[in-house]
Amino acid sequence: MSLAPWLTVIGLGEDGVEGLAPLARQALCEATCVFGGARHAELAASFLGARGISVTPWPSPFSHGVDLLLERRGTPVVVLASGDPMWFGIGATLVRRIDPGEIVVLPGRSSLSLAAARLGWPLAEVEILSLHGRPLDSLRAVLTPGARILCLTSGGSALPGIADLLVDEGYGESRLVVLEHLGGPQERVIEASAERFEGPVADLNVTAIELRAVRHTPLRARVPGLPDDAFRHDGKLTKREIRAASLAKLMPVPGALLWDVGAGSGAVAIEWMRAARGARAIALEPNDERRAVARANAAALGVPGLDLRDATAPEGLAGLEAPDAIFLGGGASAPGIIETVLAALRPGGRLVANAVTLESEAVLLSAHARFGGELCRIAVSRAAPVGGMTGWRPLMPVTQWSLVKP
Repeated sequence: MSLAPWLTVIGLGEDGVEGLAPLARQALCEATCVFGGARHAELAASFLGARGISVTPWPSPFSHGVDLLLERRGTPVVVLASGDPMWFGIGATLVRRIDPGEIVVLPGRSSLSLAAARLGWPLAEVEILSLHGRPLDSLRAVLTPGARILCLTSGGSALPGIADLLVDEGYGESRLVVLEHLGGPQERVIEASAERFEGPVADLNVTAIELRAVRHTPLRARVPGLPDDAFRHDGKLTKREIRAASLAKLMPVPGALLWDVGAGSGAVAIEWMRAARGARAIALEPNDERRAVARANAAALGVPGLDLRDATAPEGLAGLEAPDAIFLGGGASAPGIIETVLAALRPGGRLVANAVTLESEAVLLSAHARFGGELCRIAVSRAAPVGGMTGWRPLMPVTQWSLVKP
């Protein structure tokens, strides 16, 4: 049973306490302790100083600050945040540790909403991306012609990297707009194309990008089935048509976890993560060179969070978080692997195993006989030059076994 609400999370804008509703001001006045960052303390300094209240700064690491909050559980405590605390903010972090019934969130105006208002962009049609404390490579996953993106950054120093990334990806003509100190007296807007952008810019900013491709900019859709040449590889690559068919049965959904056993170039795990918001993947690949290539592919295609492990199955699967889906692109003939992955898979989880050799195919036929599921044979031929004419060159046929765990 949760306590009555004792923790109030207040979203501050650039107009400080003057922009707060009476309920938020009352919570500040009644608080026995106020937590916040240096910027929040500055914005609220005059109001709190007149009442003899000081702001307790967050310790490092941040998790220690949550422990300090919990020590004061049951007493009136206020946390000062920026804008809307539930929109890439501290509120979303706190509700993972504290029962939401014990928290009152009083949001301010989100900088993202203010940015959309200044630009005239319907917020529901905009891609929202936080690059705060995250690799800039994450931006690569959302690059499509005509897209509009609002980015939260770790500071003004991120802008040259963003501009360079856009140029590298063929989006140098894109409109880049930096909106500083939104909603306050220092508000300023800077605009240029990515290839002509120059700083400096304020650390407190929202960065807006309107993507404009040039003629030869490659299209990297998030629907599974990227061209084979989108990946670096040494030949150990699940080919485009097979990859798309495999991912259709793996069914990536937001927040789900994939085990990619024998990842090779990482193509299946990478496309899984690109296909659904927050999708995660653990990829096992014992070959050092292939693992390095997979890591480079993940960064280049916007999913630098791919968890690559130097391990083989089934030993390397011990202790891992239970997956929602498992892909066996190779190694299905390893002793005990089928039983191991089926035992680990969550109920309702999806398993897809591909085989190109007769030995691996025999394993899948046996597994189908024991555990059920579906079997199919996928044969793909691609047109290629034959002398001065064109003919079909077949890829190796793939036997695919798939099932959904009851």
